[in-house]
Amino acid sequence: MVKIRLKRMGAKKNPFYRLVVADSRYPRDGRFLEEIGYYNPGTNPSEVKIDVEKAKDWLSKGAQPTDTVRALLKKNGVL
Repeated sequence: MVKIRLKRMGAKKNPFYRLVVADSRYPRDGRFLEEIGYYNPGTNPSEVKIDVEKAKDWLSKGAQPTDTVRALLKKNGVL
């Protein structure tokens, strides 16, 4: 199953995340199929950038977003 999820990057106690499309069997920070954006909760307000076209394309192909990613997609008008 293909999922749209967050990949943790950044330093200790200072994370930022990349939104990636990955097979659900791959590790959280492991191999992925495509990167479609990023999310930085450390800034105020949180910084989110999503490639809307790629996100809609993967959703139409059946990729399932995680709960956190679903909230980010709704906030940015993709869902």
